[in-house]
Amino acid sequence: MSATQDFCSLHDTQDLHDELRGMRHRLHQHPELAYQEFQTADFVAQNLENWGYTVTRGLGGTGMVATLKAGTGTRAVAVRADMDALPIHEETGLPYASREAGKMHACGHDGHTTMVLGAARHLARTRRFNGTVHLVFQPAEEIGADSGAKRMIEDGLFERFPCEAIFGLHNHPGYPTGTFLFRSGPFMAACDTVDLTIHGRGGHAARPHLAVDPIVIGAQLVSALQTVVSRSVDPMQTAVVTVGAFNAGHVANVIPETARLQISVRSFDAQVRKLLEARIRTLAQAHADAHGARIEIDYVPGYPVVVNSAPETEFALTVARELVGEERVVDGFGPIAGSEDFAYYLQEKPGCFLRLGNGEGAPMLHNPAYDFNDDNLTVGAAYWTRLVERFLAPQA
Repeated sequence: MSATQDFCSLHDTQDLHDELRGMRHRLHQHPELAYQEFQTADFVAQNLENWGYTVTRGLGGTGMVATLKAGTGTRAVAVRADMDALPIHEETGLPYASREAGKMHACGHDGHTTMVLGAARHLARTRRFNGTVHLVFQPAEEIGADSGAKRMIEDGLFERFPCEAIFGLHNHPGYPTGTFLFRSGPFMAACDTVDLTIHGRGGHAARPHLAVDPIVIGAQLVSALQTVVSRSVDPMQTAVVTVGAFNAGHVANVIPETARLQISVRSFDAQVRKLLEARIRTLAQAHADAHGARIEIDYVPGYPVVVNSAPETEFALTVARELVGEERVVDGFGPIAGSEDFAYYLQEKPGCFLRLGNGEGAPMLHNPAYDFNDDNLTVGAAYWTRLVERFLAPQA
């Protein structure tokens, strides 16, 4: 079978563009937050069942798996799409903008879901594969901890729907639409969150010697934390420690009782991840002790590192080159300091998580002006279709 002539091409899904755009706009108008994707799940399941898929709902809460078999092949592959939105008020002014105040598809999950639906539609009408495809529609990717991927795995995802490999993608503003971005090995960062509460002793601003000032302790700690990466982590490694929030006090003439710091910690290596936690805990405790304060440290582990397996990444890369040509494929992209709960799947199965350009000059992810680029809908549908067809091609 010819890799260039007998598998899905960009032309093959063009007739689905208007249908997919309508689906995406409908999903965009009705965004739902983590574990609240009830309307979204209903809409997705109804379409899949109409196309002949066996749909199993209730995995990981609102998640589902759609299964389609063709031929007599025994191999199976999984493709994942995320469905949840973000607690952001949309400011695009688009005619299909969110109708839910304070909720928005600001990360493009409406597009991710629609691309996989497009592939489902084309696979169902052509059935040019030999085996089983499982389409995983996942809730709660944005939640940061106890996410949809983790819960679906705990609900027996891979035991109930066995597969040889799993694939997924995320759109990537800043690169041309329809450009595929790949990296084998560590690709996206682990992300942990630290919540520090410094308990001092409040007092009058005119008598600081009678107080234990948590603001001074917190300020010194913020500066000290800047040395964690620069002086504790091997410079050949990549890590980020960012203090994103510092809250203390209300008026100028009162030293408050407490100060609270919230920190985002990102890394690409398991040992570096452990080192970061140890150094942050040590510095926080030492600064509190030095001033006679007490500190609470809530260190919350988030998503692990996304580690793409080499054979599956090479396979996914080959599919993209065949589909769009070498000039629209980037190998060795990243690494990316953002995190992604697809990492949990890759701890269980080999696979590849890739990125798809969403347009140069386009608003960034998690921005109230962001919108998924509809030009990617049929490109993504064709890519997932071709990947499934190639993975489940009849063996010679």
